[in-house]
Amino acid sequence: MTALVVGFDLDMTLVDSRAGIVACMHHALALHGGCATDADLWPLIGAPLHDNLAQFLPADQVDAAAADYRAAYLTDAVPITTAMPGAADLIAAIHRRGGRVVVVSAKVEPAIHAVLDHVGLRPDEVVGSLFAEGKATALVEHGATAYVGDHAGDMRAARAAGIPGIGVTTGPHDGATLRAAGASAVVSSLDQVLPAVEQQAQES
Repeated sequence: MTALVVGFDLDMTLVDSRAGIVACMHHALALHGGCATDADLWPLIGAPLHDNLAQFLPADQVDAAAADYRAAYLTDAVPITTAMPGAADLIAAIHRRGGRVVVVSAKVEPAIHAVLDHVGLRPDEVVGSLFAEGKATALVEHGATAYVGDHAGDMRAARAAGIPGIGVTTGPHDGATLRAAGASAVVSSLDQVLPAVEQQAQES
């Protein structure tokens, strides 16, 4: 029997980080003469920071703005980030089944650990600085049997890794977008994830 190893995205999948991310983006952009609305920023959550900043700033300002964002994130965003409803219970349920939890995120690892420590979630492994298909290498390396995420890039990651992608509609992408990106199943909350993972395992 294949061991249960479930990969998870972080932002808007395991944690509700919207308010902190948007606030830090506004802060970093303002320091470098850029601006964006909340509506502009919401669809970008989950994508690489440099790519997001580059949509609103000249290329020569992006690295400095990223550094300003990351400095603000640890002090301003982490304290207002919360665990998604059911996140702790889901991780505990996977562990009770003898499974493992691997968080693979576009966020840098120090920020991932800061967020997880703050909200009290304890995955078995953490991998940062990867997005979309780039996440596939880590998923394969850690033996993931499914990947859960809220972003189309997460579903592309699962497809590239050759495992089921379970989309959750808690982030900026709706069910149709997640399915179009390759989701094997789409759910609306974390309490539906484990049944979907187990169903996909039975069908594979």
